[in-house]
Amino acid sequence: MFDAVIFDLDGTLIDTESVALRTGRAAFAALDAPLDETVFHSLIGKDVTSGDAILRAAHPDLDLVALNRLWRSGFEAEIARNLPLKPGVFELLGLLRQPRALCTSSGRDSAHYKLGLAGLADAFAHVVTLDDVQTAKPHPEPYLLTAAKLGVAPARCVVFEDSETGAAAAKAAGCVVVQVPDVLPTDGRHADHVAASLLDGARRVGLI
Repeated sequence: MFDAVIFDLDGTLIDTESVALRTGRAAFAALDAPLDETVFHSLIGKDVTSGDAILRAAHPDLDLVALNRLWRSGFEAEIARNLPLKPGVFELLGLLRQPRALCTSSGRDSAHYKLGLAGLADAFAHVVTLDDVQTAKPHPEPYLLTAAKLGVAPARCVVFEDSETGAAAAKAAGCVVVQVPDVLPTDGRHADHVAASLLDGARRVGLI
């Protein structure tokens, strides 16, 4: 049915979103900064620049440099100790016969570092990162570029995403979207299929 499969990384293949939220809360607490959970949750799926803009608008007096330094060091220390995969990752990758690519809002160095920690360094034909595009998700450019690198029309690509930001980007690119919500629930407005797990999503869309 499909010619290629594209995966998001954080929150879709690796369980980093919960780590980011936990270490982010610790960074806010270390600075005695107020934490608005609604604003905090709006960072999910966003690239660093977009996330900084959200935080700057919500907390104009916050020392963003100090916050990011604390947050980054806490996050990197935690994933270096343990970077869990989402359920079914290796099983699904082993079952797929289509070419696979990764499309992430992480920067290039960060993405490849996390792929190495997770044992996924050689799992994808192409890895498209924030450094490869002019406009980040939810703009469709990242997924349009990934499909082009695969040599496949977007409509022939299945995308696995967790966040609304990523699902919106894939849908706008014309891909078929399987959304597996991670930290936050979804109403499925940007998804063709909403699934409880990667394997469930793959079954729903007919990949396995």
